[in-house]
Amino acid sequence: MPVEQIDRIKGLGYTESEARFLYVVAVHSGYFTLRQFCTFTHAARGKRSFIFARKLLQSGHASMRDYPGVGPVFHLFSRTVYGQMEKDNLRNRRRHSFEFIRTRLLLLDFILANQVLAYFETEQDKVSFFCETRGVSKYFLPAKVYEGRPGSQSTVRYFVDKFPLFIAPFLSGAPPVVTFSYVDSGFQTPSAFLSHLAAYQGLFRQLATFRFLYIAAKDAYFRMAEERFRSLVKRPLESDTSAEISRYFQIRKKWDNHEYVVPVTEDLEFLNIARQRFRGDCFDSLYHGWRSGELGEQALRAEFSRLSPERSVFFESYLVRSHRRPFDLERKIGERSVKDTDHHSVHHSVHLLCERKLLGA
Repeated sequence: MPVEQIDRIKGLGYTESEARFLYVVAVHSGYFTLRQFCTFTHAARGKRSFIFARKLLQSGHASMRDYPGVGPVFHLFSRTVYGQMEKDNLRNRRRHSFEFIRTRLLLLDFILANQVLAYFETEQDKVSFFCETRGVSKYFLPAKVYEGRPGSQSTVRYFVDKFPLFIAPFLSGAPPVVTFSYVDSGFQTPSAFLSHLAAYQGLFRQLATFRFLYIAAKDAYFRMAEERFRSLVKRPLESDTSAEISRYFQIRKKWDNHEYVVPVTEDLEFLNIARQRFRGDCFDSLYHGWRSGELGEQALRAEFSRLSPERSVFFESYLVRSHRRPFDLERKIGERSVKDTDHHSVHHSVHLLCERKLLGA
C-alpha cells in the first residue's frame, strides 16, 4: 500500500492498521463489517472494534445500517477519506442495492484472505496494463456507457464490475498469468454470469493465455459455472480458428459482391460477429490479397496459423470459507437479533451499541 496515502488517512485520527484497512475497503468494496475489520487486524471483537466504529461514525466518514438476515454493515462513503488516497472518484462511495452490498462483502473476504496478490486497484490501472503494456485496443475492453445530463457528453467506463483482477502464477513454478474473476454471492442469476463473460469476450480473444477465477461462498455453483465457461470461452478460444476465418472471408466476399438476393440470417449474424472478432489491418490485408488471387489457400492458412496462435485458458474456482453473514458476529456486541432471512431491497436502520451511545440513546 502507498505509504504516503496511508499516512494521510492516519492524519484523520486512525491508527496504522485502521488506515490500512480503510484503504483496502475504499479500493475494493466500499462496504465492510466489524468481523472483517477484526480479521484484517487479527483482533478479537470488543473494545478495539468499538473504538474504530465510533471514530467512523463520529467523524461522518461512514454510515451503518442493519440489513435483515445480514446484520450491521458499514459503508465508507466520505469524500475526505477517499480524497486522502486520491481516489475520490471511485464509485464505491455511492449507495448501492442490497445484492451489490452482499457481493462486495464476499469480494472483501476474498481480498482479506489473499492480501499478497498484486491487484490492479483502479479502472485506470487496468486500462493502462492492457492498452499500454499488452497493446490491446480500448475497443476490446469491457465497457459501459453512462449518459450524462441533457446537453452533456456521455462517459465510457471500463471494468465497471470491479471484480478482482491480478497477475499471479496458477501453478507452482509457472510464469504469472493475468487472472480475471467473477464474484457470486448467491443472489446473481445464471444470466448474470453469461452477461459477464460476454462483456469480456473481446478482451479474452486478445490474450494468448489467462486464468479465470470463479469466487463464491458455496461450491454448489462451481460445476455449472465451469461448464458454461468451457462452452462459451475455453473451447472456442483454444480451437483452430482457420476454418472460421476462411468462412468469414467467403461470406464477406459474397456480401461485398452483392450476391445475397435474399439475406441469409445465419450468414449475416456470423458476418457481424466475425467483423468484430477479426478486425484490424492484418486481416483486411489478407482478405484483399485472397480476394484478388495474390494469396493461395496454402499461404492463407499459414498466415491464419500465425495470426491465431495457440491459446491456453484456465478456469479455477475459489470457495470463500471465511465468509459468514456479518450477523453471525455483530449480533453479539449489542444490536438486536434479526431473523435470518433474506429481504431484497429492504433495510432498516438499527444502531450498534457504539452508535446508540454516540447518539445519546
